Amino acid sequence: MSYITSWSGGKDSCLACYKAMLDGYDISYILNSISEEYKRVRFHGLEAKLIQLQAKSLGIPLLQKETTDDRYEQEFKEAIQSLIPNGIKGMVFGDIYLEGAKEWVEKVCGDLGIEAVEPLWGKETEEVLTEFIDAGFEAIIVGAQSEFVGKEWIGRYVNKDFMKYLKDKGADICGENGEYHTLVVNGPIFSKRIEITESETIRRNGYWFLDTRQYRLVY
Repeated sequence: MSYITSWSGGKDSCLACYKAMLDGYDISYILNSISEEYKRVRFHGLEAKLIQLQAKSLGIPLLQKETTDDRYEQEFKEAIQSLIPNGIKGMVFGDIYLEGAKEWVEKVCGDLGIEAVEPLWGKETEEVLTEFIDAGFEAIIVGAQSEFVGKEWIGRYVNKDFMKYLKDKGADICGENGEYHTLVVNGPIFSKRIEITESETIRRNGYWFLDTRQYRLVY
């Protein structure tokens, strides 16, 4: 029996997938939700093509599902349902402590009759991010609320200096409340790294975003 990973392109979903693999789960697919209107990752704003590069480097088939605000839950379920005939037993998620998120996950998986797996659930956020960094993953900051994160951090790597910066700001270490978002560019489950060759930092509605314009996979 195999499992799907809910994949945003960021550090938490990546670490959850990695930990599930270490625990012996067979990850057969990654599922990524993109906005039907903007063709970007829902909630994170990443270009759909960046997720496709990640999947190529991971060597795991990607199902990229366009979703709308009005029918998000139903469309998300439809995507999972399309894979169940392939022997899917459950789905891996990267939630840490938000009860509402976990309840939603359990409802969706319960409705579909599959198992919800939460490898990061209940851990301290500092422990989660430390584990991600110490495992050898690399992620860059691609979006952030400007009240918590300065422009100078956009496009830079998540590291222990950034953790200290967040602590001093009083922000959640993992950005669980949307303080910042990341793109994983390399790590122990990647065969190639993603290199951003051209980008620009822009500000919109109180948020910083890294507008990625050119990128490639490199060894």
